[in-house]
Amino acid sequence: MLSRITRTLGTRCLTTIRPFHTTGFRSVTKQDTNEENESKQGRANEIIEAVLYGSKKIKEEERQTHSKVLARGKYVHELQIHKVKPDKVDAYIELTSKHLPKIANDPNNDVHLCGSWSVDIGEQDSFVHIWEYKGYPGHKQTMDKLAQDADYIQFMKELRPLLISRENGMMLEFSFWQTSPPMVTNGIFELRKYTLKPGRLLEWEMNWRKGLECRRQFCEPVGAWFTQLGELNTVYHMWTYPDLQTRKTTREDAWNTEGWAETVYKTVRLVDNMNSFILKPLPFSPLR
Repeated sequence: MLSRITRTLGTRCLTTIRPFHTTGFRSVTKQDTNEENESKQGRANEIIEAVLYGSKKIKEEERQTHSKVLARGKYVHELQIHKVKPDKVDAYIELTSKHLPKIANDPNNDVHLCGSWSVDIGEQDSFVHIWEYKGYPGHKQTMDKLAQDADYIQFMKELRPLLISRENGMMLEFSFWQTSPPMVTNGIFELRKYTLKPGRLLEWEMNWRKGLECRRQFCEPVGAWFTQLGELNTVYHMWTYPDLQTRKTTREDAWNTEGWAETVYKTVRLVDNMNSFILKPLPFSPLR
């Protein structure tokens, strides 16, 4: 009996053993080792590239964000800065008060005047005007019409002798921050200018988008733009406050809001230079 059991178990054990064939299991070769090393090296290179230059996946998402989200695309804005001779300031205000509303209110022009201000703190005897065109076609149509307008031609002849210099630039508004419509605040306006490191605009926008929610709890945002023509890699944003003391307390309150300190930390390292100007609206300014 014992021998029969032994023979039976031996037979079963033998039948469960499978021969080793190279078709079922492949032996490790030198080629396998090279491929594995190459795979490891590739992963290492991806990690190093992500640390130095950012993840390819994130960069692809950012490219899509830049093309689809960064700008609203509906309007283009022109920023004009006029530096006036000190003894000609009154004449300048009188002249622009007459002609700028006429340009803005002409239904044949594809343009609106967002606002006109004098610089109260910053470069003295300077004036800022922001115009809103219906895209670049609206800008071209308006410029072509004004070039044939006798009143505008006379206005420019009278304006130039009053100025030390004038400059302008074309801007687009950020998609998350629509330019304010006309309103009366009876307060002051602050225009902030940030000159960014080249190539860092998208990163600035992604962080500032989050930070805006912290700030708008305490004060009214007016607009935010980035330059397309003129001084490139430049961001402007504008706020309005009842007075300078309110501005001070508002900014202090923002620092106590979760997320604001992080926004400042992430954006300030992207900036080469920054400026702040306190503006006083002119009597005819739609934003005043």
